Amino acid sequence: MREFSRLVMLGLLICLPYVQANANDHAGPYRSSFLGTAAEGYDVVAYFTLGKAVEGKSEFSHEWQDVTWHFSSAEHRDQFAADPLAYAPKYGGYCAYAVSQGYTAGIDPLAWTIVDGKLYLNYSKSVQSTWAKDISGYIASAEQKWPQIRSGL
Repeated sequence: MREFSRLVMLGLLICLPYVQANANDHAGPYRSSFLGTAAEGYDVVAYFTLGKAVEGKSEFSHEWQDVTWHFSSAEHRDQFAADPLAYAPKYGGYCAYAVSQGYTAGIDPLAWTIVDGKLYLNYSKSVQSTWAKDISGYIASAEQKWPQIRSGL
């Protein structure tokens, strides 16, 4: 039994950096609107399940990472609550293009992209057009810059 406990502890120590890296992938702080809602009050689950931007409703809200998230249905709220990291936008919900350039900017919830199962939001449709010209390059740049930007928020 003692040997088993040691093996479990060793396994946890080996996996801990991986778990922390995944948790930090979506580490806050998360951007909130003037009203204190994430994604300008839009339902982040709908981007994945419906393939479109859908306004959330206050009656279907959930608190996570010190921000209120709105959803268009109780089902979407519950999906998010069960696994927020699966749906939360990258880079704290700030404009992904701006982060790739080394700063933060607000978002237009109608300017969005899902890449490799991750939600990226952009400042506007015109910024989204720029973003679309080199998504993988902008993501690589944002991945390098986000930790420092996040630490300054």
